[in-house]
Amino acid sequence: MPLTITHADITTLRVDAIVNAANVGLAMGGGVCGAIFTAAGPRQLQAACDRLAPINTGDAVITPGFGLPAKFVIHAAGPIYRDGKHGEEGLLRAAYTNSLKCAVENNCKSIAFPLISSGIYGYPKDEALSVATSAISGFLTGNDIDVSLVLFGNASFAISSGPAWPAPPRPGAWIRAPLPMWASQGCPRASARTARRRHWRKPRTA
Repeated sequence: MPLTITHADITTLRVDAIVNAANVGLAMGGGVCGAIFTAAGPRQLQAACDRLAPINTGDAVITPGFGLPAKFVIHAAGPIYRDGKHGEEGLLRAAYTNSLKCAVENNCKSIAFPLISSGIYGYPKDEALSVATSAISGFLTGNDIDVSLVLFGNASFAISSGPAWPAPPRPGAWIRAPLPMWASQGCPRASARTARRRHWRKPRTA
């Protein structure tokens, strides 16, 4: 199945599983993590997480979705970005891959990810997006699951300086495109920018 990139509130999506950008202690945090806990019911979700904590960076575990439209929440611990020379890419890739494995093992047919580690953990958004799409595309070559990558806010769409990415669609709009070559192969930044432009699709109107 193709990767869908959507501009939306991940807590409102009706998918089998959404991914929480978790800390290793699986404690309620801020940002996407806080929004997911709040929407699910913080006491219930925290109690479920406490039974599974702690986890290692790059690992993923699953809990019920409780008050969310999604059936499950998969909690993935992404790396704190230091300088890119301390294994951050491998750990971030593992967070995506282990989340996808967890979803498939629990018979999920659809899953939605935030851009893991790109918030307070400081992973550069353009690099985080490249790792996310590469990891997801690699998994999709041998597995059948509907995957959405949910970007929230204008900053997530302004992936790098300059006009490398079109203006964001309105919240709730979505794009669907075949996975570009740069998603699974290393290429110069300029080529990646070109690929992103070519594979952007305007939302269909009713």
